[in-house]
Amino acid sequence: MSADITKGFRLAHTMMRVMDMDRSIEFYCGILGMKVLRRTDYPEGRFTNTFIGYGPEAEFPALELTTNWDQQEPYEKGNSWGHICIETPDVYKACADLAAAGVRITRPPGPMKNGTRVIAFCEDPDGYKVELNESIRNHLAGERAD
Repeated sequence: MSADITKGFRLAHTMMRVMDMDRSIEFYCGILGMKVLRRTDYPEGRFTNTFIGYGPEAEFPALELTTNWDQQEPYEKGNSWGHICIETPDVYKACADLAAAGVRITRPPGPMKNGTRVIAFCEDPDGYKVELNESIRNHLAGERAD
């Protein structure tokens, strides 16, 4: 593909449907430290979009949380959904802090299977998996030192 076609492209956001916007904002913002970037209600469509992230949308990818007002049953995750990933300076400390805050750690911290990068997984209030990674810079620096 020509570089001219993709010039200026960037990852803008990932969207997830959530049952309870307040619980999701508490998890992602109150516990994981993201900020609400914008929130829009769409009364005619009966849904709300809230964009959250670690920095301005123009510079950083965002997470779009969508609540469909009439949804009664939890969403099915399907078998194609994987996870979102958040880098953290210390995966072990992050897991200890998250567990103390009542977050379910589904895969304790340690080297990834068949690899060396330290990862862990937790769940958000809707059961979506959130991977916690050591910084890619720290990981690559450690590989070069070996």
